Amino acid sequence: MKETPVPAPNLKLIPSGTTEPFDPHSMKVACSNCNLRELCMPIGLSPEELERIDEVVATRRKIKRGAILFRNGESFQSLFAIRTGFFKTCVTAEDGRDQVTGFQMAGEIIGLDGIVNDRHTCDAIALEDAEVCVMPFDRIGELSREVNALQHHVHRIMSREIVREHGVMLLLGSMRAEERLAAFLLNLVQRLHARGFSRSELVLRMTREEIGSYLGLKLETVSRTFSKFSEDGIVEVRQRHVRILDTEALKSIVNRQACN
Repeated sequence: MKETPVPAPNLKLIPSGTTEPFDPHSMKVACSNCNLRELCMPIGLSPEELERIDEVVATRRKIKRGAILFRNGESFQSLFAIRTGFFKTCVTAEDGRDQVTGFQMAGEIIGLDGIVNDRHTCDAIALEDAEVCVMPFDRIGELSREVNALQHHVHRIMSREIVREHGVMLLLGSMRAEERLAAFLLNLVQRLHARGFSRSELVLRMTREEIGSYLGLKLETVSRTFSKFSEDGIVEVRQRHVRILDTEALKSIVNRQACN
């Protein structure tokens, strides 16, 4: 099924660490009318089931660039479906540095880390102005017991996160720098394409330092690897705009690791 393209948000320069107040009564949301419904919600729900989900997912919340959606140790109450914008999740390492554990984009669910112990285990920070749908977890649990498709969808989301974590472990455990960055770019452009964006062009919402933190690479290594890809005619890089010129070459770099 063809998915509706998601327009890029209108970005504004806003000081970091600020959150815009929101009125839950003025920010009503209807999943049944959302162009990201097929990414966030199960396919094939009846109008009655969609209406019941609309009652649960009742509010949206706007998050400014640099602001925190939830913090490590904070009480877990809701999952968040990202409508627009990018987020990063990170934890503080023993030496005090922030370790990036993931990047999340429109159409994805964030906050699953809090389910196990009823407290979040990481910080979620907006990389650009963003908007999320607030989904109270207790109400989702109640409804999923009645709507089997929703329960199955929640399980699929959790499983997808487990598979993604295993993929990151593979990156950090056995891949060289070129292979890590190639896999990262391929994964990112694939996820963006599922939302209606180009197969070959993307704007990096994260810094190279954040990419390095996620991939277990130093900033200099990330920059040097981007330069090598550019010199080899695999990608074209203009600041944060990346154009993939040779997708097969990136796949070959990743597959090279799989064959070793």
